[in-house]
Amino acid sequence: MPDTDTQNTAAWTTYGAHQLARGIELPELEGWAWDIPDAGPGIEVLGNVTGLRVLDLGSGLGRHAARMAALGAQVTAVDSSPTQHERATARYPATDGLRLECADGADHLRAAPPYDLVYSISGLPFTDPRRLLPALANGVRPGGHLIFSALHTNSAGRGPSSEVAARPEILRLPGTTEDHTVHMWVLTPQLWGDLLGEHGFILESVTAIDSPTADNAVSYRLYTARRPERVPSRPRTSAPPPPNTALGVGVIVYGPEGVLLGRHRRRTWELAGGTVEPGETFAEAAVRELHEEAGLVAEADDVQLLGTLLDRVGDVVRLTVPVLITRWSGIPQQREEAIGSWRFWPLGALPQPLFVPSAQCLTTWNPSFPLDHPPAHFQPYASPGQ
Repeated sequence: MPDTDTQNTAAWTTYGAHQLARGIELPELEGWAWDIPDAGPGIEVLGNVTGLRVLDLGSGLGRHAARMAALGAQVTAVDSSPTQHERATARYPATDGLRLECADGADHLRAAPPYDLVYSISGLPFTDPRRLLPALANGVRPGGHLIFSALHTNSAGRGPSSEVAARPEILRLPGTTEDHTVHMWVLTPQLWGDLLGEHGFILESVTAIDSPTADNAVSYRLYTARRPERVPSRPRTSAPPPPNTALGVGVIVYGPEGVLLGRHRRRTWELAGGTVEPGETFAEAAVRELHEEAGLVAEADDVQLLGTLLDRVGDVVRLTVPVLITRWSGIPQQREEAIGSWRFWPLGALPQPLFVPSAQCLTTWNPSFPLDHPPAHFQPYASPGQ
């Protein structure tokens, strides 16, 4: 974990320990504020949350998460501070629809199934957006929303930064004059919009939340962003593949938990697959590549060849044979340096961005998938075979 995150967690752990020692019981929420009481919009910006899977990032005492659970949402509340988590679990030991977790937000998002809604009340800017937003890009399902408030101008009148960098801010322990330094990404709306767009989100609105007190300069911004319904894809680089990789297989491994995808070091999600070696059938190449890349074992007789995909990259003609495997043994694991993080993704929540040939293969298997990719000529096979 970066030093800034470690220091922030330590500061909030001190804050939580201080509040535990004080033993003050705060009342349940009567209203909903995005960090400034009696200012700005309330819970209505979240819409109808009944039945939704919801994540509260930087949940603290857990009062907002408990309010969401009471409205019928299935809420996971994540906070990296052990003492803040201790306060929340003591207050809500067994609340229907509420799960409390002490974890780093980015780590949690990378491991959890995608959420319908992720929100954060001023907690998101305590984590480097270049580390958190890639996890959020696939932690929100297609069509889902990310809604968060972020500091814009502090109480001393210092406005947002014009570069993506953390800066020190003051965390004061309640009831004392004791201050602790935390590090926050206090960015302009333009920067937040650029970062969100870079990671596949559409910024729908930015709402100013100013202090109702004339002598207080503090101001926040509420950001509402949506992940598009369609999953984009992009090439890893602008360079065409070398000619000896023009013939290959794309392995669609499908089971009850969805389709198997791994994350390439160049930040595309893709199927197992690769070059057909001399003397191999397509089915044999698929079985070999699946085992070499993801550690799964399948039989060539269980490989269904779907057809051939023909496209062009620069001066190279690329021929890919998508195959389907529904029977295998083993647990996905990283076996090659270039690609890892293997997991099964629900068909309705595929990660982004997909590697272009993988997106093309998935479209041949199921043309109804909302996948964007360059067109390719597909010639289906009349029946399974080699």
